[in-house]
Amino acid sequence: MRWEGDRLLMLDQRVLPGREDWLELRSHGDVVHAIKDMAVRGAPAIGIAAAYGMALAALNQEDLTSASALLAASRPTAVNLFWALDRIAKLDTTNFETILGEAEKIEAEDLEMNLAIGRHGAGLIQNGWNVLTVCNTGALATGGHGTALGVIRTAHEEGKDIHVYSCETRPRQQGLRLTAYELMKENIPFHSIADSAAASLMRAGKVDCVIAGADRIAANGDTANKIGTYSLAVLARHHNIPFFIAAPSSTFDPSLPNGDLIPIEERSGEELTHSEGTAIAPAGINVYNPGFDVTPGNLITAIITEEKVFEAPYSFLPESSLTAM
Repeated sequence: MRWEGDRLLMLDQRVLPGREDWLELRSHGDVVHAIKDMAVRGAPAIGIAAAYGMALAALNQEDLTSASALLAASRPTAVNLFWALDRIAKLDTTNFETILGEAEKIEAEDLEMNLAIGRHGAGLIQNGWNVLTVCNTGALATGGHGTALGVIRTAHEEGKDIHVYSCETRPRQQGLRLTAYELMKENIPFHSIADSAAASLMRAGKVDCVIAGADRIAANGDTANKIGTYSLAVLARHHNIPFFIAAPSSTFDPSLPNGDLIPIEERSGEELTHSEGTAIAPAGINVYNPGFDVTPGNLITAIITEEKVFEAPYSFLPESSLTAM
């Protein structure tokens, strides 16, 4: 994302890696549409986009309460969205320059948090490891560098000989399209795999750890992430493989005692029944398409944040150190 004059320029992730198109967003409604349609995705990036959406609402002298409500409804699972909107609301002003400044600050802070997450997490990655990851958690999903992919990137920059298995991540294939795109640009050795190949790779001893991002983390460490993450955590436990979550503190929601209370977004059935607009399933079938699942905290070896690496058992309560961030 890049603010330019009176508009927000946003790289359209829907058409990557085939094209690098930039959207010109001139209203908060444009931002709502971009978030819903996944032109921008990744919990931190969604929060940053929402903050810029509020700046556009202020610039256009629109009702900020209504704008905030529409942005909040765009993706219900990613808590960073609400965190960013709350920061804008606490400014208690409708001044455009002030709101824009806060949005830019949120983006810059996210990059710094990602770099810190990378430094903390890279210490968990050993030389020679094969690292399996899911979805896209890199620069495209954040303010820059990335969370789970940022840990991989930092380990690579430190000179560690690592190899990545990138799950395709059905049905939108963020791993196949976006993570592969970023890994190629960083010259990090990797293979893209079908989601269903993860179990056989683990059984063959070809995976040394799994690392994923997060869209919301409850007080007990239960973590919502892209659908399929829970399956990987179960597989990792069965094969005695460490399973890590990497996320900024803005992803924690200590108001929820456990993951059963995390709202799970159900996406359009066409994400399953169509490919690039072409139907690949019988017409009229019933589809269940949740965008996320919840991994219980007891399956997570460690949660990597910009502050430190937390290990189980987890207790991210309001009085914990996380609330001070």
